[in-house]
Amino acid sequence: MRTLAQWHIWLGWLVGVPIVMWLATGLLMVSRPIDEVRGDHLRRTAPSPALVIPGSAIAAPDAALAEMRVTMQDGRAVAILTTQGGEVSRVDFASGTPLPPLDAADARALVAQSIIGGDRVERITLFPADSTPFDFRRPLDVWQVRLAEGTNVYVGRNTGAIEAVRTRWWRAFDIAWGLHIMDLSEREDTSHPVLISFAALSLSGAVIGCVLMFRRRRARVAARPDS
Repeated sequence: MRTLAQWHIWLGWLVGVPIVMWLATGLLMVSRPIDEVRGDHLRRTAPSPALVIPGSAIAAPDAALAEMRVTMQDGRAVAILTTQGGEVSRVDFASGTPLPPLDAADARALVAQSIIGGDRVERITLFPADSTPFDFRRPLDVWQVRLAEGTNVYVGRNTGAIEAVRTRWWRAFDIAWGLHIMDLSEREDTSHPVLISFAALSLSGAVIGCVLMFRRRRARVAARPDS
């Protein structure tokens, strides 16, 4: 037991400082909401006017655009449009011609072409934007392509692109992250009273432990008889 106690003390010296640094930086990171960390609270929102792009026949739909991104699909430039109401559509960038949503066969072909092992499909399921699976968590109409090894590939029905790849490891990491930040519902809230309280208590305990190690060492030195 004496040997174990000595090992415990030396291991405490070895890992004490990293633990204090981890707890201190963790407390710092959770002390502000993630939206403030990202600077989202500084962004000004203003209605966007109807948009006409020079050199293209694309025009904004009746609802003003919130976002437009251009990507290459099947060898042509495609514009993916998102209105301020959250509706997503895609059009041919050169002509402005609307492109149809992807069906199950299109989603299967895209996954087989773009994902290693994407030809080993177990099932394909369409999820509307208001009821997407928890491992996707975005308000977007998607096809969930379930692969044989347990990977979920999400293909945007109206974007024509792979929006997310969720492996089994990703889902395990997601659970671990939720436990780490103590938010099992959304896995996003990194600044809430429970987490801040536990981080502060843990940091206090680690600092007190480091102080006690110094006092214990001084007490042992003082207790030695003079040679």
